[in-house]
Amino acid sequence: MSNPLPPGAPELATPVPSPCISLCKMNRDTGYCEGCLRTIDEIIAWSKADDAYKRGVWAEIRRREQLIDFGHDQ
Repeated sequence: MSNPLPPGAPELATPVPSPCISLCKMNRDTGYCEGCLRTIDEIIAWSKADDAYKRGVWAEIRRREQLIDFGHDQ
């Protein structure tokens, strides 16, 4: 049986899965969790949010991934 979702695209699933990877540490400079790249407000709202909201958060996470320097070049 094939997976109908492209690899690495959890935001397309229904229900939309949480991006949490159990590395919960808020970064003071960015305001994002270092594990999932969500803001504290996004984390708090997640459990009661609908899939449209969650997909919007995933879109923001994807954008943030492109903008943040993770320090891998050091």
